[in-house]
Amino acid sequence: MPLTAPNLDDMQYADIVSQALTLIPRYTPEWTNFNNSDPGMTLVQLFAWMAEILIYRINQVPDLNYIKFLQLLGIELNPAQPAVANLTFGLARPDLSYAIVPQGTQVAAASSTGGQPLVFETDTSLVAIGPAIGAIQSYDGLSYTNVFSRNNVAGQYFYPFGQNPQPGSALLLGFTTNAAFPVQQIDLAVALYDNMLAPQVMECGGALPPPATIVWEYWDGSEWAAVNMISDGTRAFSQNGHVLFNGPSMLQPAPMGIVTASYCWIRARVVATSYEMPPQLASILTNTVQATQAVTITDEILGGSDGTPNQTFTTANNPICQLPTPLTVTNSDGTTATVTSLELTVDEGEGPMVWQQVEDFFASGPDDPNYVLDNNTGVVTFGDGVHGRIPGVNLTSPTDNIVASSYRYGGGSAGNLPAGSITQIQTSVPSISSVTNYAASQGGTDEESVDDAKLRAPLALQSNSRAVTDSDFEYMATQAPGGNVARANALPLYHPDFPNGQIPGVVTVVVVPNSNAANPTPNQTTLQAVCQYLDANRLLTTEVYVMGPTYRMIQVLASVVVQAGSDLATVQNNAVAALNTFFSPLQGGPDGTGWPFGGTIYYSDVYRILLGISGVQRVVSDQLILVLDNQRQQLCQDVTINPGELLYNAPAGHQIQVSYSTTSS
Repeated sequence: MPLTAPNLDDMQYADIVSQALTLIPRYTPEWTNFNNSDPGMTLVQLFAWMAEILIYRINQVPDLNYIKFLQLLGIELNPAQPAVANLTFGLARPDLSYAIVPQGTQVAAASSTGGQPLVFETDTSLVAIGPAIGAIQSYDGLSYTNVFSRNNVAGQYFYPFGQNPQPGSALLLGFTTNAAFPVQQIDLAVALYDNMLAPQVMECGGALPPPATIVWEYWDGSEWAAVNMISDGTRAFSQNGHVLFNGPSMLQPAPMGIVTASYCWIRARVVATSYEMPPQLASILTNTVQATQAVTITDEILGGSDGTPNQTFTTANNPICQLPTPLTVTNSDGTTATVTSLELTVDEGEGPMVWQQVEDFFASGPDDPNYVLDNNTGVVTFGDGVHGRIPGVNLTSPTDNIVASSYRYGGGSAGNLPAGSITQIQTSVPSISSVTNYAASQGGTDEESVDDAKLRAPLALQSNSRAVTDSDFEYMATQAPGGNVARANALPLYHPDFPNGQIPGVVTVVVVPNSNAANPTPNQTTLQAVCQYLDANRLLTTEVYVMGPTYRMIQVLASVVVQAGSDLATVQNNAVAALNTFFSPLQGGPDGTGWPFGGTIYYSDVYRILLGISGVQRVVSDQLILVLDNQRQQLCQDVTINPGELLYNAPAGHQIQVSYSTTSS
């Protein structure tokens, strides 16, 4: 049976007074006047009122107690997460062959609040090349199509191998260059087109073979020759990623296909294919690298150990970001440590040694060099000599033998910036003159609130780090490190490839990222992060898929009569804003937590929203129409959507006509 919180005392004022009256004859039989005018009754009523206040306070669980309970359970507030962006760099001169952008190069964007600029750091190094993509052709095995005008254009996409990829289909990239084609590493950043009608799906459970076999080749003047491939992070254009290969030295410019101008050509050719759907690309870019809204700090002295148990030290900056990929560090004595966020070294007299970060000291012995980090506050805690080792005192460095060798700090929703806003190079990089983000940065979230932690606590206890029930999958999807998932919906027995049947052992989790977009759609990074986390915590016999939501576009057409004295424009704007909020995937629905997955659009709810706007007198009869995916629905009828689907507001906006009443009172 479910646990029910006990009510410590359910007596109210009237109950206390009544009980006191029944006790008076037993203890003071001479007291016979029970009228309100009696001074004794006044005292009874006064104490009953005071007792009711005490009972009310007893039945309340103070926030401090609740927070302490959460801490005892090991539940802490989730730290702020940094946004990520893809930055494209431009070379200073057209005659340059290449330039190297080091890892950690800082690029800033002006703060929307007028504060300090928001700094992004590149996650890896980049070889920026001088040659630029000047032509793109798609070859479907029969004919060529010039798709260059659709590359990296908002709302546009192209089929790299045509709409029916076959062996021999190819994507041809033509490069223009004023210098020798570089033989250094070539990095092509590939972004898939986000099609809301066919959301991206990722199967969890290890590396899967790509849906096609593709070879990359270059034109040497007489024939196509194979390039020296390094990696294909796109899995044959089935996910966002980078294609890396060494630049060929024998490239020869020539006309090709339907392009009469001479370019240096590199192509991706299909050898074998098992595509279920032809890939759709939004962009192929050179000189593009991922950057995180964070700043790296190195060699920060935290202090010196005094040999006492449970010592704490605090970093100068917070919150501390978790690394996207853990690093393994080998110490001079042969021991290893895995760095997940903070690389912490302790010098006990034999040189700096990297200690291991752990979640708690329960499994730590007296000699285990472990520490606990609070990412929100930057507080580092060491053990007590029983659970976790006490850092030794270094007499030669008594005040500085504990050092934060490296960490990154930053994060927050302020890092979610629009396209074209990250343009200020902060680090001097030779031969680099410009930078921009062609797509909006995303993934930044603020620190979790106490109220959200309270809602999360029961789910955390219920799941116990194991995904079994629907609610377990939904909760754990929102907790996936690096996932940035705001909402999740588990669909048991649903297989994305067989939507009309029930497949035993299959669970598909629909995830909605924390985003300011009207239709938040998860990227490959989010899908992969959730997949990895669920795969590590699922049952062995469960087959898990993670996918983005299917959205249905909603628009309301209505005419309302405004009360005399109310401003028409204000009423119209308030009505549109209220409808936008009501249908929002993240803030909508009856409870304000997001439109329910597969939730029916009740006609009466829309009426209620409009009539609740200050200044609205009435809705004109037969003038409230619901439009779903550009199709007008039947008047005065509720509108159903399929299970797992969500709504988003039409880009054109809700059309609310406002007018004053023309009838005289």
